[in-house]
Amino acid sequence: MLNNVDYALREFAKYIVKQSRSNLTKGKKNVSKSLYDSISFNQVEQTEKGFLLTILMEDYGIFQDQGVRGAGGTRKTTSNFKKTNNKGKIWKQKGGNSPFSFKEGNKPSVKHFEAWSRSKGLNAFAVRESVFRQGIKPSMFFTKPFEKAFENLPNQLVEAFGLDMQDLLQFKTSK
Repeated sequence: MLNNVDYALREFAKYIVKQSRSNLTKGKKNVSKSLYDSISFNQVEQTEKGFLLTILMEDYGIFQDQGVRGAGGTRKTTSNFKKTNNKGKIWKQKGGNSPFSFKEGNKPSVKHFEAWSRSKGLNAFAVRESVFRQGIKPSMFFTKPFEKAFENLPNQLVEAFGLDMQDLLQFKTSK
């Protein structure tokens, strides 16, 4: 194993985990702590084609990070709406350009909203309906630290690989 490359990749992963967790807390998306606690990484594996580094998190983490476009529709109340041509009010969309979207007839289970709703004193069914219709705003809690760390990674890996080669050559010539 190339020790310096392994170290550089582990430091890359540690930074992403730490910053992602911090972003969840700062963004007030850490009510149950299950997503926060799930963010981790596996040890670096050397393969035939290079190195494998896996960063893990709960499945729903990608939806918190990238957001989800709502199913939309019209509503009868007056909060959070945009006026249409006197045909009702449209749910305000929060999902932006997310690659994910809720589809009509495929609402998320209310169980996913119970803990958060209870902590805020809200009705879980109403919260589910709101999230289904409006979507989830992208938080980029994971994407931003990943992109920031990835900018520097090529230089760090080249340097680490060079150190590993230097160590390997010194080891071979000293025998």
